[in-house]
Amino acid sequence: MRQLLAGIALGLLTFGAHGAMAQDDPKDPPTAYYWHNWADSHGVSHMTKCPFHKYTLKTMNKPAAPQWSDPQPKGVAQVISTVQPDHWNGAWHPDPKVQWIIPLKGTWFVQAMDGTRVEMGPGDVSLGEDQRTTPDAQGHKGHLAGNVTSGPVTLMVIQLAEAPTVDQPCRFK
Repeated sequence: MRQLLAGIALGLLTFGAHGAMAQDDPKDPPTAYYWHNWADSHGVSHMTKCPFHKYTLKTMNKPAAPQWSDPQPKGVAQVISTVQPDHWNGAWHPDPKVQWIIPLKGTWFVQAMDGTRVEMGPGDVSLGEDQRTTPDAQGHKGHLAGNVTSGPVTLMVIQLAEAPTVDQPCRFK
């Protein structure tokens, strides 16, 4: 069951880049994007827009028609559905694990320690990997997150059993 849910979630990751799927010619592989919240060697978090770009056209299971697919590394994953209450504010914190975050309903934001703030809604994808940050002069560590829209915000979170890296923005391609 866990592998099935992880497969469904990876399908969302691969094909759901809200407004970010680029494909000039249907015969050419598309490019979709995700936001990577990563830490540098000084312990500062950053948000970088990264492409998925190794798409191949093939069927996922015959007799289904071919579709563009960009599989990510295999591994163990925990899928979590979260609902952040109206006006939720996550305060400054690092992600608990390396994790993909996909908004399903509502809009939320992530602000990195370098000041970059990104708002994400349904179809956007984020990779949280700021575990190796260190507190700055104001005591901020990791990222600030919170709801932008009124009402609850629903997220699909896929936590990976993977060690966080440093100085590796866009490491999932």
